[in-house]
Amino acid sequence: MSMSTDTHADTHADTHAGTDTDTHTDTHTGSAGARRAVGGTAADRGTERGRGVLEGAFALLDALRRNGDEAGVTELALACGVPKGSVHRLLDQLVAVGAVERTGSRYRVGPQLYRLGQAWEPHPGLRPAARLPVQRLRAATGASVVLAVMREEMALTVSCVPGELEPLLPVRDGVAFRLDTAAGKALRGPLRGGAVLDREDVMDGVCCAALPVRSPDGRTVAALAAMVPAGRRLDALAHAVADAGAAITRALARGGPRRPVPTAALVP
Repeated sequence: MSMSTDTHADTHADTHAGTDTDTHTDTHTGSAGARRAVGGTAADRGTERGRGVLEGAFALLDALRRNGDEAGVTELALACGVPKGSVHRLLDQLVAVGAVERTGSRYRVGPQLYRLGQAWEPHPGLRPAARLPVQRLRAATGASVVLAVMREEMALTVSCVPGELEPLLPVRDGVAFRLDTAAGKALRGPLRGGAVLDREDVMDGVCCAALPVRSPDGRTVAALAAMVPAGRRLDALAHAVADAGAAITRALARGGPRRPVPTAALVP
């Protein structure tokens, strides 16, 4: 898509902004929420219009996340099934609040979305409690280390440190994977002694040891997994994972309420 086309679309959007921006946006989104807005009372239509705009915005943000880098309007429109003009308008609004950044004609996830994401805790104090044990496990074993929690019948990575497998198997926060992996099995239920071991069962050349991470009251709140190249001794790796998991549990027990950051230290 050429820059001249983008400019025309933006100008077209601005021309209509003063009339009824929400209605104009929803007419073109093609989302289920927008289609539902045509019936019901005026209040119902207003609610559905707002829901349609939010659905469209989150669909764009998720498309940017899945893309992993920058994306243009045409790519995002195709990914979301939304007309380009609507994509332009939604992106402009997301850029204005810092949820999206624009570089030329390309877009990527913005800093405000990152800040909001950092506020999420899958279990109170879990990520701060895991920070040092995860780093030490990586230093002691050279493994790629992943801390995962259960969300929507998937294992979701909430903390990770790349290791020797990084060229072959990159690890990233926010990645979801199936429960038939070692970490997924550790999350699903009580283990009858020992770690879940993966000897190249999921991926050739990759072995893994995983154990549940428990809260001080014994509940499973996460799984800790360490992945190494095939050929390594998994019994020693499993022992190191168990030590790190126990350290996380101790840190959770010491936790208590987190103190807020002083207002004077925050940047508006």
